[in-house]
Amino acid sequence: MSRKTLFVAGGLVAVSSLIFAAKSVPVLQPQMKVETGSFDKPAGNLGTKPAQPWSATTIGAAVDGKANAAKVTTLTGEIIDFSCYLQIGKHGEKHRSCGQKCITAGQPIGLLTKDGNMYMLMEEEHDPRRDGLTDFRKTAAEHVAHIMEVTGTESSHGGYNALYVTGYLKK
Repeated sequence: MSRKTLFVAGGLVAVSSLIFAAKSVPVLQPQMKVETGSFDKPAGNLGTKPAQPWSATTIGAAVDGKANAAKVTTLTGEIIDFSCYLQIGKHGEKHRSCGQKCITAGQPIGLLTKDGNMYMLMEEEHDPRRDGLTDFRKTAAEHVAHIMEVTGTESSHGGYNALYVTGYLKK
């Protein structure tokens, strides 16, 4: 076998290893168990299915009136405190109290899916979210360490995943 053939074959193995790794992300600290809900039977639902991926306030706030590409989807996963999970792998029932405090104090809200992927959860409506006119954070804090079904607008860029949730405008 020539050097060129070995180089190409080695490169293909490396690329296929990266592709495989990207599809399977291990859950950090799998011993931290969830007691409320399961991936087969989530504890409940968060978010309402929007008619369009982005609301009028998001389109209005977008550069040149064009929001980034996105799709409406429903994902199932554990509601987590994004910060503690990435920093120390904490999730599950034993972390519920800390996670609730962190989310209430403003730390990012996350959704940890069965395959180990994480999505940051935020309210979709741009101006109401910016102006404090939504209450998703309170609802999410109530469901930390619960496996929930979450519907919203999925957007990803540069390895970051987000799910923008609708239905939490303050009345």
